[in-house]
This record gives sequence, C-alpha cells and structure tokens, in this order.
Amino acid sequence: MNNRQLTTIHLDVQGLDCPDCAASLERAVQTLPGVVSAQLLYTTSRLTLSAETEDVVPEVVDLAASMGYEVAPEGMATAPAREGWWASIVQRRRELATWGGGGLLLLAFILSLLGLPEVVSNGLYAAAIVVGGIYVARAGWVGIRTTRAPDMNALMTVAAIGAMVVGEFAEGALTVFLFSLGELLESLSMDRARNAIRTLMNLTPEEATLLSGTEERRVHVSALVPGDQVVVRPGERIPMDGHILEGSSAVNQAPITGESMPVEKHVGDEVFAGTINGNGVLVMEVTRRAEDTTLARILRLVEEAQSQRAPAQRFVDRFARVYTPAVIGLAALVAVVPPLLGFGALSTWFYRALVLLVIACPCALVISTPVTIVSALARAARSGVLVKGGRHLEAMASLRAVAFDKTGTLTMGEPRVVNAGCELLPDGGECESCGDLLAKAAAVEGRSEHTLARAVTRYAESEGVSDRYAAAEAVQAMTGLGVAGLVAGHTVSVGSVALCRQNGNGESELCRLATEEERKGYTVLVIEDTCCGSRCFLSVSDALRDGAADTVRGLRRTGIEHTVMLTGDNPHIAALIAEQVGVDDAKAGLLPDDKVAAVRDLIERYEHVAMVGDGVNDAPALATATVGIAMGAAGTDTALETADVALMSDDLAKLPFAIGLSRRALNTVRANIAFALLIKAAFLSLAMAGVATLWMAVLADTGASLLVALNGIRLLRVRER
Repeated sequence: MNNRQLTTIHLDVQGLDCPDCAASLERAVQTLPGVVSAQLLYTTSRLTLSAETEDVVPEVVDLAASMGYEVAPEGMATAPAREGWWASIVQRRRELATWGGGGLLLLAFILSLLGLPEVVSNGLYAAAIVVGGIYVARAGWVGIRTTRAPDMNALMTVAAIGAMVVGEFAEGALTVFLFSLGELLESLSMDRARNAIRTLMNLTPEEATLLSGTEERRVHVSALVPGDQVVVRPGERIPMDGHILEGSSAVNQAPITGESMPVEKHVGDEVFAGTINGNGVLVMEVTRRAEDTTLARILRLVEEAQSQRAPAQRFVDRFARVYTPAVIGLAALVAVVPPLLGFGALSTWFYRALVLLVIACPCALVISTPVTIVSALARAARSGVLVKGGRHLEAMASLRAVAFDKTGTLTMGEPRVVNAGCELLPDGGECESCGDLLAKAAAVEGRSEHTLARAVTRYAESEGVSDRYAAAEAVQAMTGLGVAGLVAGHTVSVGSVALCRQNGNGESELCRLATEEERKGYTVLVIEDTCCGSRCFLSVSDALRDGAADTVRGLRRTGIEHTVMLTGDNPHIAALIAEQVGVDDAKAGLLPDDKVAAVRDLIERYEHVAMVGDGVNDAPALATATVGIAMGAAGTDTALETADVALMSDDLAKLPFAIGLSRRALNTVRANIAFALLIKAAFLSLAMAGVATLWMAVLADTGASLLVALNGIRLLRVRER
C-alpha cells in the first residue's frame, strides 16, 4: 500500500451539529478499508480523505447516512428547495424529529395538567424521547460500534434511557428535546461562520463572454485557457485573471484586496477574477486557468488555514480527550460506590451519575476555539488579509515588535521629485527659468530607463512641460556623474552635485543649497544649461507610501512596543524616511543576511516579532520572524506561498487592523475557554451535591455551546478603523 499513489478526495457533509459529531464521523470513516487518513473540519463541513481509490466514496456515504449525515462530492451537496418536498423532508429529518419530539413533550405536559392518568403522559413522554432521540441514538450506536468510544450522542442516549429507568420520563423527554434544540441552534450559528467563507467561493461567475474574432459566445469559465480573449461589460464580475487589451474602467477590487475605492484600470493593467467591472467595456486576455486564479489560490489557502489548529485549539482537544473519559469514570463510581457504602438509595446516585454523563459532553469547550478562529480568518480575508491558519493568527496576537523593509513597503519603491529650487527660489515656486530647465531635462532623460530619469520625466509631465522640446540629440552618459545632451542647440546636463562642482560651480549658492539637500538624505540632481548658465536642482526621494506614518501610529495603538526599518540604503536616506514615518529605529546598509540577523536580535529582545516586506526579496527575513507579512500579494505568487500573512493590496492600513483583529480573536478564545470550563466546573459541583437535574445540565451545556459560538461569530462584524 505504501508504494501506491494515494487519491485525495474532498466531500461535503450535511447535518453536522457539533464538533463532537464531526470527530465521531471522522474516526468512523478512518476505520473503513482503503481509507488511509480522514480529516473532517466542523467549521467548513468539509471531509478530506486520503484513500487508495475513489471506490471508498460509496462506503463513506453509507456510513455517514447510518449516523444521520449526508455526504456528497465537493460542491455538489443537494439543495432541498430544488429537489422537491420529499427531498426537503429527508434532508431536514433531524430537525423535524426535534420539533416532533418537542410537540409530543408539550402534549404530554398539557395532558398531565388536565389530570389524565400518569401512564398516558408517561407514554407520550416516552414517545417524545423516541421521536426526538432516534437520530441521536443511532449516531451514538454507530459511533461506539466503529470507534469503540462513546461520543456525545451515546452519552445523551444513555442519560435519556436512564431517566426512563428511574421513572423520570418527563425529565428524559425534556433532556432529549433541549439537547436536540441546542444542536440545531448551534448548527445555525455555525452556518454564519461557514457562509462567510462560502461567500468568497461564489465571487467568480460561472460563465464568461468569449471573444473569437468578432463573434461572442457564452462559455463556462472552466473552458477558458490562457490566451483566450474575454469581454467584460459594465457591472459584470471579471471571470478570470488576465490583463486588459482594450478599454479602461474603474474596477472594484475589494473582494480580493479589500480596497474600499475602485481602481482605475487601463490597457496592459492586471485584473483579477472575482473583481467587479465599473462603467467601461473591457476586452481582456486570460493569463491563468480557473483553478490557478488569485481567488482560487486564496480559497485553497483559506481552507488549508482552517485545518491548521491554533495552540489554544490543540490544548482544548487534548483536554477534551482526558476530560470526557474522566467524567464518565466518575459517573460510574458515583452510581456504584455511595449506595454500596450505604450513603443513600441506588436510584438517587444513579440519577446523579446520569447528570454527570451529560456534563461529560465537551461540546462547549471543543467549539470555543474553532468558531472564533474561522470567523477571524473569514473577516480578515474579506478585508484582503490572508492569514494562513490559527497558529499564525495566535502568533500575530502576541506581537510586540514590527520590522519593516523600506523600499516597496514603507515607500513606493519609485523615486519621485519631492522638491525643486534654484538660487532665486531655493524652496521651489513659480520660476519660468526652472520650468524651462525642467523641460530640457525631460528631453535629455526621455529615452533613459534609469529610475532617476523616470523620476525627472514624471515630474515634468506633472508640471505640464514634458512635451516642450523634442528628444535631445548626442546624449552622453558621464559615469558616476550624470548625463548631457543637445536640446534646441543648447548643451544641457543633468547630474549630481559632483558634476556641478566639476563644471566649476562648486562655490555657487545653488551648489551650497544642493549640498544641504544631500545632507538631509535626498538624492539631488542639478540641471544646467551650459550655454546660458542657468541652473536649478531637483531633490529626489523614494516617496512614502500613503498612510505609512498613520500605520506606525496605528500599530502603537494596538500595543506594538517597538517599530524598526531595515534597509540596504545609506544612513542618510534611512534617517530621512525613518523620521517621516515615525519608526523607533532604522538600520541602514543591510544585506539580506544582515536583515535576518537584525530580526533575530529583535526576537531576543521582544520574543514575538513581525517582519513586513514584499515576500520575495525579503523572504529570508520573513521566514526568520515570528510572523512573516507580505505586501501586495495579489499579484505575486511567491508572496502568497511564502508569507504567514499576506496583505493582498499595498495598503499598509490593513496591518494595524489585522493585528487588532488577531488580538481580539485571541481574547475571545480565552474568554470562551474560561467560560466553558467555569460552566463545567460549576455543574460538576452541583451534580455531586445533588442539586443539578438532567435538563439543567443539558441546558447549561447546549446554552454554553451556543453562547461561545455566538461570541466567536461576533468577529465577523469587526470594522476597520
């Protein structure tokens, strides 16, 4: 078997009401021949099998059906509304059994008030137990038969039968009804968390308009391949990842990146499946298959994230594995030992043992963590923050320090002119001579691909002078100094302060002003028309990313103690950017290995440290940090795969939100666990004292389960600030 290639099978399960039910079905499926491993996520109702062959699926379906659950291939779960009234009844049979048992319970209670013989009301109470508990008992029996261990359904069945044995028919019926009703309400509350993930799955349209020459036809998105051309009309969702061939429009990228405002898209720009076209008609070329789109990869990673248990969840699972057998053992001792020692009637202690069996159900405890984690993951994904599992969510909640790469993270990664001046107007302003010099500089730099040249031409465009002169002639690069060329018969040079000095202007006022700008950390370009002697300077810097300073302030509000910028740039530039952003420290002149060492040093001092970078160049530092956070991951495969947390857009404001959400999620998990443990401890004490009844124990357990689920689901409503 070890030499055979295993098949991975994904199945959807309907009817799961609690984590213990999911665990029982998972254990039962693992006992089937041909199944190597099985994982059933209660939070998504998704069963993943590793099997020798797909032939095991019918056996899995039959086993699940015997336990009261319905299994179907992924994405093919039946919809009762579309299958007719009989299918609706079949699929809602557990719900109908609950209400049927409740109706019989109410009828028996009314008849007992009317003074009818006790045998009549007890008969109806017994019928209520059978009707309301038939699926509970069946699931419990199959669970014991397949896994040799009692689950919650088995414990509840024993408690109900025991209640009838000691003559407490009414309490047995009420116990079964409250348990079934609690399971139903818990299932409905969990559906809210599940639907938050399913909403992402429904973002991509099923069909697209394929353009073949001049002919348009509707096809399923799975039929599209890279190179196909697709027409997207106003208001339609973009069906595939690709780039625009014709047209322009404002595209709502919120489903992928969480950006609140539409982004203008033009020919050549990248677009993503699931985003919404604005008011323009677009013709786009498909660049990825349906299963490889950014949205598809996000969904896969979100599902994988839910299978990675947080440390708190692993603790709860370990505790539950010990707690339930321990309480069952205690119940057995309570039923037998006190009567043997003469401390009361057997029926009294037997009843107390039944109450303990109900308290042994670990539902509230087990559900306390996953519902919170899934809600937090779904809320983060909805805002364009992909957290790859509860482990990383919990680690992010413990962060004390954050390290940033500079270029492309705190800054735009594109040099821009931030100041312009001359001897007459050192701080810039309306200067006709400077405007003309800028136009000539644009003519010299127009054909260059150098980053500083692009900064000059972009600035000239913004000032409206880029087209004043034709492209320069006889352009020559002066190594280490700059570039010069002929513009309208004049020799124009664009270069460093050193070039200005070499031209014999080292003592000029302009050279002094330019040198001061250099000391501030700017890269300074001096423009000189050697024929007429006019000069001006441009201060160039890697422009800050919008909201960078607000992000650092926001991090402090979330409790981050220390922020630092790590860069390979020179100390002057690092100091300038650090001052503008407001980080606590800046380390300059770092190679990739130096950044790793800097992160390790931060971990020694602060223990929990995040590194924020582009996910590619900063991969070693991201891997070293407690949490690696990649920026702009929507367009970068590597960032999606390597980072622990991916910000799908370049919006740094998502960072304080993500950390704040993770802290809130961890606090919610701790509160849920504490509440569940407190309820269990209280009712264990009450049961031993003979105060707690069966229905009180069930109400406490199901009520606690419902409360912790609702408390976790509140994270879906957390707002960005």
